[in-house]
Amino acid sequence: MSTAAAARITGLETYDVRFPTSRELDGSDAMNPDPDYSAAYLVLRTDAGDGLEGHGFTFTIGRGNDVQVAAIEALRPYVLGRPVAELCADPASLSRALVGDSQLRWLGPEKGVMHMAVGAVLNAVWDLAAKRAGLPLWRLLAQAEPEWLVSQVDFRYLSDALTPERALELLRKGRPGARERTAELLRTGYPAYTTSPGWLGYDDAKLTRLAQQAVADGFTQIKLKVGADLADDVRRLRTARAAVGPGVRIAIDANQRWDVAQAVEWTNALAEFDPYWIEEPTSPDDVLGHAAVRRAVAPVRVATGEHVHNRIVFKQLLQAGAIDVLQLDAARVGGVNENLAILLLAAEFGVPVCPHAGGVGLCELVQHLSMFDYVALSGTVEDRTIEYVDHLHQHFTDPVVIADGHYTAPTSPGFSATVHRTSIDTYRYPHGTYWAEELNT
Repeated sequence: MSTAAAARITGLETYDVRFPTSRELDGSDAMNPDPDYSAAYLVLRTDAGDGLEGHGFTFTIGRGNDVQVAAIEALRPYVLGRPVAELCADPASLSRALVGDSQLRWLGPEKGVMHMAVGAVLNAVWDLAAKRAGLPLWRLLAQAEPEWLVSQVDFRYLSDALTPERALELLRKGRPGARERTAELLRTGYPAYTTSPGWLGYDDAKLTRLAQQAVADGFTQIKLKVGADLADDVRRLRTARAAVGPGVRIAIDANQRWDVAQAVEWTNALAEFDPYWIEEPTSPDDVLGHAAVRRAVAPVRVATGEHVHNRIVFKQLLQAGAIDVLQLDAARVGGVNENLAILLLAAEFGVPVCPHAGGVGLCELVQHLSMFDYVALSGTVEDRTIEYVDHLHQHFTDPVVIADGHYTAPTSPGFSATVHRTSIDTYRYPHGTYWAEELNT
């Protein structure tokens, strides 16, 4: 066992964890009819003797875990043996190493399965760093010096839109009032909206019941999946609007189902129900397509981001005036480091961030990023809200808590990423107790 000062990373363990959400059609949408919400999960262990571990994961919807876990395993040599104190003091040093491996980079670069693996490992490092600091991640970031935060961001490919000097200016501008915003956040939480009523596989009775319950629980916005059948969508939007009344926002989400022209036609056909935004109306890679949709469906807003590969595509969406709402994802890009870049880009362009959180553990992670943004960068929650989906939180040791339609600010040290060992033992694929029984029947 090493002293704390000499401690090193001694282990990186991976787990393929899959939850059978397809059985109840939880998570179902026009593009993904039968998802099993899953986590390619990892644990970083050290010889510090303090019992602290770094936990991280990336989200898939089932069989993709086979590939995703293998990608995380490929990064093991870059992590083992690193000094813990140095790594936690400068996660960007690992980010540069992981992104810079030329042979692995060829698989992206900085996109897809390999980049998601990089993000999972980096998020585990940030979890460990926050635990060692005794702070929830949002407070670790909010209390950090602006110069250090800028040092954690890779500005390569961004400098035509955002320079390090401008990022530092934005962060310094965000510091005044941070103490008061922290107190307000701890009192009232961060606004949430819920997708729980809106899964495409739910019948109208379940949609109505869950929508009405959402309003009773304090949510002022819900979201419905659309895009499989226009007549069904008209009926479902009419049902939802009747259930929640005119004063509650209803967002709609097509999950990339449409071509540009179809997105315009379909969204305008649903405009009578006053949708707040249309999410992922077309391919997440089609920057100019999103811009065209935005021009044609206003005043309905255009939102996207959960499948955007990296900071560079977000930069282009913002430069092209293609989105009204930026939906970053905590586990799609290169971890906290790249999400800092994306938050800074959104602040520079004045576009509100409403993160994606539909998936196992994404609510737990992304709340920290939005809360940092409120306290130390944008300074506002106006037109900002975090997605909330009401399932699988019981598997986490520090699950999200929703009160009166708001995320309660986490107070436990870390990134809220730790899954109960019993949940891993039950849902680890294919040998966990649930899957062993399921696959043998």
